[in-house]
Amino acid sequence: MRTLYPDIEPFHSQLLSCEEMPDGRRHEVYFEQCGNPQGIPVIFLHGGPGSGCRPQHRCYFDPELYHVILFDQRGCGRSLPAGELEHNTTDYLIADMEAIRKLLDIDKWMLFGGSWGATLALAYARQHPQKVSNMVLRGTFLGRQQDINWVYAAGGASRVFAEAWHELVKDLPESEQNSPLAYFYQKLTHPDVSQQEIAANTLQNWEATIVMLRDQHYQPDAEQSPGPLAHSRIQLHYALNNCFLADQPLLESIESINHLPATIIHGRYDMVCPMQQSWEVYQRWPNAQFEVLPLAGHAASEPAIIDALVRTTDQLASKLK
Repeated sequence: MRTLYPDIEPFHSQLLSCEEMPDGRRHEVYFEQCGNPQGIPVIFLHGGPGSGCRPQHRCYFDPELYHVILFDQRGCGRSLPAGELEHNTTDYLIADMEAIRKLLDIDKWMLFGGSWGATLALAYARQHPQKVSNMVLRGTFLGRQQDINWVYAAGGASRVFAEAWHELVKDLPESEQNSPLAYFYQKLTHPDVSQQEIAANTLQNWEATIVMLRDQHYQPDAEQSPGPLAHSRIQLHYALNNCFLADQPLLESIESINHLPATIIHGRYDMVCPMQQSWEVYQRWPNAQFEVLPLAGHAASEPAIIDALVRTTDQLASKLK
């Protein structure tokens, strides 16, 4: 099986200053470049929304062949202000991608994204198809209400992980237990930091339970620090707003981009983004390559998913270099 390429450090990083917000502040979006500046341009789109990039995200690509660009989406990771929700929508993220592309003088680039990163890739490609050379989508998330409900409402993943769902909602008012998103968002934006931390930790345990295919039950670390507040706030901000895609559902516009070459990879036992979502995309994108991994879940760090992603980028490099 393929494994990640060795750790690599960026050869350049900076904060991109964005438009002014009503209170006079600005988002500053962190981005970095790794690998070969003369190589195949690829932008890595992290998930969440809200999670930010990690060092391993640089390592899905042969550093001698790829020019790898990573950025922390607004309010995420090293971008500032942390957790900021003002001027934080899908269209703003697409505009940030375009600003980075133009700043780096890149004509076309490959889009590489999983989960929410795949959502953002599809949304960007819909607006700027002429700027996309290729797409690699992993664990596709379409951002519809039904997709959000699968994770955050009773009747989806809760039926598979009933005991973990019970732990998520047991302390909530009964009226909130079937659809707890608004309740948790209220807690995450509460003036009392201790309430924010409890809510973030509770959500983190639920998400960690369902994200990966394991041969054992997930056991939270009793001494773990609270889940990242910025991540949780942004994730629920997007979920409660239908990922800012309700007026233009992604699936209905696949035909406008299905001339682009694409590879779609999905774990059969993905409990965060059920494989049906990638299947629906593939039905409208017959020229895409589609691979279902028989013993994999959602997390990009699972060995089978790493193998499939690195194998894909190596194959594409041999065609594109």
